[in-house]
Amino acid sequence: MSNQEAISGNGSGSQMSNSGMIITQAKGPLPEGVHLPLYMDNHATTPLDPRVLDAMMPYFTNKFGNAASRNHAFGWEAEEAVENARAQIGKLINCTPKEIIFTSGATESNNLAIKGIAEMYREKGNHIITQVTEHKAVLDTCKKLEKMGYRVTYLPVQADGLIDMDDLKRAIVKDGPDKTILVTIMYANNEIGVVQPIREIGKICHEAGVLFHTDAVQAVGKIPVDVQADNIDVLSLSAHKIYGPKGVGALYVRRRNPRVQITEQINGGGHERGMRSGTLNVPGIVGLGKACEIAGAEMATEAERERELRDYLRHKLESNLDYVQVNGNMEHHLPGNLNMSFVYVEGESLLMGINDIAVSSGSACTSATLEPSYVLKALGLGDEIAHSSIRFGLGRFNTKAEVDYVADKIIEVVQKLRELSPLYEMVKEGIDLSKIEWAAH
Repeated sequence: MSNQEAISGNGSGSQMSNSGMIITQAKGPLPEGVHLPLYMDNHATTPLDPRVLDAMMPYFTNKFGNAASRNHAFGWEAEEAVENARAQIGKLINCTPKEIIFTSGATESNNLAIKGIAEMYREKGNHIITQVTEHKAVLDTCKKLEKMGYRVTYLPVQADGLIDMDDLKRAIVKDGPDKTILVTIMYANNEIGVVQPIREIGKICHEAGVLFHTDAVQAVGKIPVDVQADNIDVLSLSAHKIYGPKGVGALYVRRRNPRVQITEQINGGGHERGMRSGTLNVPGIVGLGKACEIAGAEMATEAERERELRDYLRHKLESNLDYVQVNGNMEHHLPGNLNMSFVYVEGESLLMGINDIAVSSGSACTSATLEPSYVLKALGLGDEIAHSSIRFGLGRFNTKAEVDYVADKIIEVVQKLRELSPLYEMVKEGIDLSKIEWAAH
């Protein structure tokens, strides 16, 4: 019997989805306030807040002007909406509206920042520093630059996911052809929720005369981000991680102390002060601005609510299951993130067993592969533990009733899968698996 059959064949009904995947149906009536499928993957994307949609709707219909049309009322109206959004974003991260450049999302923002700075400052040096647990949008961009002759240092992380400040200081090259021109370290990790000491990193960079970029997609709108206090020169953010629309993002580019210059990567009509050509996505930009406004107003209370739900979920899982571990530093952590390993359980089997719940076994951009998470591997986790890990992403619209349902379902499925696991049985009997000589076939 397969793991999936063992999970679904327990009296609960099951049916085939359009994609051919077996979906287990919950036994009996659902708890009040719980509707399936249930979404708890808010680091991958967030649902659109109805208030954001309300702000966007007029710009799909009667307010349809091109923000670059400067000679009539339709264009002026669109331009005014765009400038208002710049101000809303600026207020959230403490910068001026003129320092905001609109893009199609954080992947483009990261590409524009890293490639644009590398190209602009090539004559000053060719060394870039990042870390091994960055999002692929940063890692793949750095790998591309390596092929073009740039030198990139990939800092390791400690077992808790934080970089070592001494490693960063040692990696910075202050003169010569290999002079460091850019450090790019993400604000908060998308898989393990660990928040890096950004303010200290920025201070080290500024003292060395090095520009500092941060991919702040998971941090902006969830925790306080202040580009001035945090010593950030360039910052990437995205709308769809903060209950805004997909396909729109922004790049903060510092205008003074120091003034950052970026070489454009898309050529065209010279939009966005020449840094990013292309007709602006006015409805999306309005949505991003509104999402930032809401996040700024509600962040403190929402963060506390999500933190309480996360800690409740963690406590319930740890109280009912053995051989579980939390991944990442929980002191410096996003409020809605929980990454846990359920040892002696295969993560993909666990996901199939809870397929009425949307969680993740890695980042959304790498979930098509069955490779263990490179982020968890960087923490020193072995393949088996990394493969048994689940990321819970709690968000604005999750409730305590949903957390209870998810916890109960996880506990039930993990216990069933472990009943099928000879390794778990051996460990329970006190056998040291590291001392077993496995026969080769």
